[in-house]
Amino acid sequence: MKIIISGKNIDVTDGLRGAVQDKIGKLERYFTPETEVQVTLSVEKDRQKIEVTIPVKGNIIRSEQVSSDMYVSIDLVEEVIERQLKKYKNKLVDQKQASSYFKQEYIEKEYMDDEEVRIIRTKKFDIKPMYPEDACVQMELLGHNFFVFNNAETEQVNVVYKRKGNTYGLIEPEV
Repeated sequence: MKIIISGKNIDVTDGLRGAVQDKIGKLERYFTPETEVQVTLSVEKDRQKIEVTIPVKGNIIRSEQVSSDMYVSIDLVEEVIERQLKKYKNKLVDQKQASSYFKQEYIEKEYMDDEEVRIIRTKKFDIKPMYPEDACVQMELLGHNFFVFNNAETEQVNVVYKRKGNTYGLIEPEV
């Protein structure tokens, strides 16, 4: 497993680098040696944030943890990713192409689903053509943090969503 560590507004010291490699290195038992793990450490005021992204074919395993201490954030992120891997193992491995990223022992071991994913409600609604800015306004009026709409410019289904810092994001399908 290759761990790529970068820093934003922070100098990645040997101590931090060692802590990241120790904690994230524990995930090595799940992945093949070629798997790349992107780790970004950042500081904003008193928020110490770590973001870990592991791209595996067709999926992205990701966790972001924030605390007042970077070492606490590092500890938390490893636990969250391990929990995600155990919870979604069957779904990840069922997509056979993704299984080449995982070690055979991980694929063969059975993990109990702590919480099974269950859809408890289905909504149906008309998707009206509108511009992304109008979709953001509609989302705000509804009090939601995302909104599905038909983009009037591209004539494709898109999603707008609320981001941190009172900004918006747009998800559009790749053509």
